[in-house]
Amino acid sequence: MRLATITNWAYGTTVALTIISGTTMLLASNAQEHERAAEAQRYRLDQATHNLGLDMFALTGQARQYVITGDTTHLAAYNRTAKALKPVEDRLRHVNDAGAGADELNALKEAVRWADSLHDEQRAALAARQQGDDERARQIMFGAEYERQLDRVQAMIERFQYRLDQRTGAEVKQAATIASLWKTVSEVLLAITGLLFLCVLYFVFKRRVLHPVVRLSDVVTRLAAEDYTVEAPDEGQIDEIGDMAQAIGLFRENAIERQRLEAERDADRAMRDLLSRMTQRMQGCDSLLDLTEVVQRFVPEIIPGLAGRLYLLDDSRNAMMETCQWLSPSHSRSEFSPLACWALRRGLPHRPAGKAVDVPCDHLVTGDDDKIIDSICLPLTVHQETLGLIYLEPASAAGEAIEVSEVYLNMLSENIGLAVSNMRLRDALHEMAMADSLTGLANRRKMEADLALQIAEAERQKLPISCLMIDVDHFKHFNDRFGHDAGDAVLRELGRTLSNSARQQDMAFRYGGEEFLLLIPGIGADRALLRAEEIRERIADLDIRYGGETLGPVTVSIGVASLPVHCDGDHLVKTADDALLRAKSRGRNRVESAGGRKSAA
Repeated sequence: MRLATITNWAYGTTVALTIISGTTMLLASNAQEHERAAEAQRYRLDQATHNLGLDMFALTGQARQYVITGDTTHLAAYNRTAKALKPVEDRLRHVNDAGAGADELNALKEAVRWADSLHDEQRAALAARQQGDDERARQIMFGAEYERQLDRVQAMIERFQYRLDQRTGAEVKQAATIASLWKTVSEVLLAITGLLFLCVLYFVFKRRVLHPVVRLSDVVTRLAAEDYTVEAPDEGQIDEIGDMAQAIGLFRENAIERQRLEAERDADRAMRDLLSRMTQRMQGCDSLLDLTEVVQRFVPEIIPGLAGRLYLLDDSRNAMMETCQWLSPSHSRSEFSPLACWALRRGLPHRPAGKAVDVPCDHLVTGDDDKIIDSICLPLTVHQETLGLIYLEPASAAGEAIEVSEVYLNMLSENIGLAVSNMRLRDALHEMAMADSLTGLANRRKMEADLALQIAEAERQKLPISCLMIDVDHFKHFNDRFGHDAGDAVLRELGRTLSNSARQQDMAFRYGGEEFLLLIPGIGADRALLRAEEIRERIADLDIRYGGETLGPVTVSIGVASLPVHCDGDHLVKTADDALLRAKSRGRNRVESAGGRKSAA
């Protein structure tokens, strides 16, 4: 039986008993009200009859006082009292209103009439006293006849009170008996109701409600504390408690699922935050070295347990070159052709030994058992341009299967690819800003940036550094004769010749117009003079043609200055330029060295 049914039956029975008990209590209360009413009636009748007796004795006392003393104040008091007395019917109205019966009223009325008959004798005594007949007045008021009449009235009032006491006493007793009876019945019914309640409380609520609720409360408390290891009790009851246990079990399952979803959401938020911080750090990188340091720091945190390498495409060699690695990967070569990786061929992530069988990449290194390790190749492509590759493999020797979200892998490859692309674009823009578009040499802006670094390094290592200032002879006349396009062709050829004549550590610049500058670290004045002469001769031997026409011989004048022989670092270019002016003034197509070291201005 369900608890609701049991409760309804118990509730109905309790309500019925309560109604019956309440009814008996009302009856007991009514009986008590009758008892109190009888007592009140008795009191009122006693009070009324008592007042009649008091009036009678008050007149008698005042008359006797006057007869004895002759004091007129007693006479005045007597007259006031007598005057205040109402007729018999009016005096008996209070007794009638108090509930006296007809027989009782007749008896009392007779007593009052006898009391009124004493007034004549009292007035006769008062008149005799006023006339000076004191003896007669005393005989009347203190005589045996007056005393007999006074006693008769007193006896009649006492008999009335006795009869009244008999009647009201019986009524009070009857009312008290009825009130006690109904009170007893009410108490018995209340006891039965309480006993029934205790039985229901013990057998139903304690055994079928309280104990299961206590167990469920403990489960709910632990669930509220997010302790989802607790198991919801299986009460096996087909009632509300059983429904509650099932609901708690369902709540626990939902809470576990919600906790799992919250954990996944927190992990996703943490992962995205980590990826965002890595992206921000990569955006602030100034060089490829900075970028690789960021990758080495963040990637093991983003995909823990996976070793890997970052490859970047070397366009000059058409090869994927290892840029950095983490957690010591061992199953991929450090250099390979882009065609050796299926991820680079397809432009999509490639996993040769995951859940699905696929073709292994040629850059993978297998063990003695020729088993293909579970690995992932993530291509770095931006705008369909291949930039590099991220290679991942298990870091442990056991080589467990890789369990990483493809979303995070795609975000990782996209962010790193964009960072590499942005860095290359920035480097390209920087090179374009620092290069001369006509000759391909570095421009004057680049020269000013590199000059200070090279001079500072030479002074730090106490090594010489030389500067060659080169100017094309009569270049204006050349342009006027052959045109500016031919002049540009000459400048391009001179730039190519100068670049080919420079060592790896040398730096060639187009200084401006038809002027070039060659910075030669580690070479002193004598060797620099020889290098300048070689360059002058190589340029003079050039056969420059433009539009199928030979442009004729091209000659240059060169000024040479060396640090620390000819000047200090701040005047190296100026000193070389002064030497160039001397070469031009002395006939051009020659090399001039600075005459001596000049101090700083």
